[in-house]
Amino acid sequence: YIEYMKYLLPGSITLAMFVSVMIGGGMLYIDDKARGVHEGYLVTPITKMELVLGLNGAGAIKAVMTGIVITVIGSLMAGVSTVFNPVTALGLFLMILLTSLAFNTMMFLLMVRIEDPLVPRAMFGILNTLLFFPSGAIYPIEAFPWWLRAIAKVDPFTFAVHGFKSLLLKETGLFAILPDIMYLSLFALIALSIATPLFKRTL
Repeated sequence: YIEYMKYLLPGSITLAMFVSVMIGGGMLYIDDKARGVHEGYLVTPITKMELVLGLNGAGAIKAVMTGIVITVIGSLMAGVSTVFNPVTALGLFLMILLTSLAFNTMMFLLMVRIEDPLVPRAMFGILNTLLFFPSGAIYPIEAFPWWLRAIAKVDPFTFAVHGFKSLLLKETGLFAILPDIMYLSLFALIALSIATPLFKRTL
């Protein structure tokens, strides 16, 4: 038996990081293009790959900071003491970092060719519904219909929520979250490798 407030903690951490990525990662680049700010860094001699890594790194750092703050405050509020275990804390930091990278590269891939700043704002509600609710953050995946379980199997939210649940609520070690670590790492790498050639280096 797990108190529902504790059960919601992993999903709350994941959702807070996703919102941070949406505002500080995906939407920021669109707003820069709308205001013409992106012209300043497009005329610099740095390469396309360096620009993409810089933009993704900036968004991921904000999400990491959000993840750390929400994890600590949320754990204190929910009465989850595992966060103070050094091994668990290391695993949590790794999960926060990889979740930030996976979410940010995904949003960058979705926004890399969009020009209208209204488009991402319209997409965010749809993305929240499609990614958050099938992840098991609110209700166990085992109770879902088969088609929703199929979505959950490829949803990066699912692996982030599972990793946080394993560390915070089940007190497992790093080995238990290895599949989550591998999936989030691979997801971020694939999204970045697709987004980089799509990124326009010219105005």
